[in-house]
Amino acid sequence: MTLEDRPEGFQRVSQALALRGHPHAPLWLDVPARTSQEAADALGVGVGQIAKSVIFRRKAAEGAVLVVASGDRRVDEKRVAALTGPLGRADADFVKAATGFSIGGVSPLAHSGPVLTLIDRELFRFDLIWAAAGHPNGVFRLSPDELVRLTGAPVEDVVLAP
Repeated sequence: MTLEDRPEGFQRVSQALALRGHPHAPLWLDVPARTSQEAADALGVGVGQIAKSVIFRRKAAEGAVLVVASGDRRVDEKRVAALTGPLGRADADFVKAATGFSIGGVSPLAHSGPVLTLIDRELFRFDLIWAAAGHPNGVFRLSPDELVRLTGAPVEDVVLAP
């Protein structure tokens, strides 16, 4: 199957990575990996190495906030809100409209609109991490430093203590 045969979100992430000179093209998994645990199992890595994408809805600006965090950590909404302003829950329709991706495949880059992105510091425990590539079956490998370079997002402490 060629890239053109893959879903649009996967194609968008593949093209964005190539344009930014990222050395690792996304992989298409045989099984969907909608959760950090499913992705870790499919890749044979620790769940902490999965860079999960958590979307919130900003109440004041009605925009999306994306937190990219380690799969074995829980995002602390209060810490995020202290940086972004009051937050609300983002339902599936909001996530799709704001990012262009469905829940379970939200990539840290190549969104269809503006998204305020934060990267949690806990990802830097790992040399190699994996992020969603625009579809539940799509992932790509990178380092935490590459994640910062690809997204331009700040690194913050936004998870609950382990």
